[in-house]
Amino acid sequence: MSGYSPLVVIAAGGTGGHMFPAQSLAEVLLAQGWRVKLTTDPRGARYAGGFPEAVEIEVLTSGTFARGGILAKLGVPFKIAGGVLGAMVKFRKDRPNVVIGFGGYPAIPSVAAATLMKLPRMIHEQNGVLGRVNTVFAPKVAQVACGVWPTDLPEGSQGVHVGNPVRGAVLERAGASYIPPGDYPMEILVLGGSQGARITSDVVPEAITNLPEHIRKHLRVSQQARPEDVERVEQHYMQHGMSADIRPFFDDVPNRMAEAQLVIARSGASTVADISVIGRPSILIPFAAATGDHQTANARGLVEAGAAIMIPESQLTPASLAAQIALVFDNAEGAATMSQAALSVGKPEAAYELAELVTRLAQ
Repeated sequence: MSGYSPLVVIAAGGTGGHMFPAQSLAEVLLAQGWRVKLTTDPRGARYAGGFPEAVEIEVLTSGTFARGGILAKLGVPFKIAGGVLGAMVKFRKDRPNVVIGFGGYPAIPSVAAATLMKLPRMIHEQNGVLGRVNTVFAPKVAQVACGVWPTDLPEGSQGVHVGNPVRGAVLERAGASYIPPGDYPMEILVLGGSQGARITSDVVPEAITNLPEHIRKHLRVSQQARPEDVERVEQHYMQHGMSADIRPFFDDVPNRMAEAQLVIARSGASTVADISVIGRPSILIPFAAATGDHQTANARGLVEAGAAIMIPESQLTPASLAAQIALVFDNAEGAATMSQAALSVGKPEAAYELAELVTRLAQ
C-alpha cells in the first residue's frame, strides 16, 4: 500500500522555532495517511527528537554566511550546492508530491531542489517578518503560509494566514478556563525564549518584589533563566520571602501557562502562538536584536486585540514593568477580557489548515 501513499518532504532546521510547527504538521499528515520525510542539517537533527518515529529523517549539507571565518564563508556556496544536488538525487528516486520549507538555512537544499525540478512547493513563515531564507524563496513557491498576520511579504508572493501550528500538549490546554486575579494564590509565568533570558533575569525579579503587598503576598513565580542566572534569581525571590520555581527549561510550559494569571515573555513566534491558543494575558518584551525586529511584528496581533501589553527593551525597567503587572492584577475584569482577547487571535486549527494547503497543492 505504501507505494500509493503520497510523500511530503518537510525541510526545517536550526531551532525549536522552526521545528515545533514542522513537527505539528508531520503529526497531522501522518494521521491522514501521508508518508513524511524531514530534511535537515546535523544541527537540526538534534532538535528532531520529538518527531513521530514514522518520519524518515534525512541529513543534507547546508551552510550559513552568518557564522565562521572567511574560509568557512568561502565554502558555504559549495556546501549548499552539494546539499541541493543530494536532494535532487533523493527526489528523483522517491519523488515528493509536495515539498514544504519552514525557513532557516537547513531548509535551502530541499526547497531549492524542488524549485529546480518544478515540484509543488510552499513555505511556512513563523514570524511577522520573513526570515532571510524564506525571503529568497517566497516569490518562487505556490504560496507562503503565514504564522502571524499581517506578515510583510515581498512583491509577487501569495500569502495565506494559517497561524503557527502548536504541539499536542498545547492543544490539550487550548482555551483552558481562566481564573482572574483575586484574593487567593496566583501564578506568574516568566519565559525567556531560546535567546535573551538575561534581561528577564535582570529586571523581572525586582519588578515583582516591588509590587504592592496586597498583590505580592498571593504570588508564586515560575521563571525560566539561563543556567548561570538561576542562583541569583532564586536568591532575590528568597530574600523577599517569595515562592519561586526557577529553571533553565520547563518541559511542562502548557500546564504552567494554563495555571498562570499572567505570562511575561519574549515574543518568539511559538510563545505567541501558545499564549493565544491557551488564552492568557501577557506582557511581551520583544528581543531587540531579532532579525528585522520580527519579535515586535509577532507581538502586534495580541497587542492590537487588547490581549497583551508590549514593553520595548529600551523602556524596560523594574518600575515600568511593576506598573504594568499591577495594572493587570488590580483589574480582575480587565484581566479576564485580555484572556478572551488572546483566544480571539489564536489559531488552534493551524496544523490542520496547513495540512489542507499541502493536500490541495499535491492535487
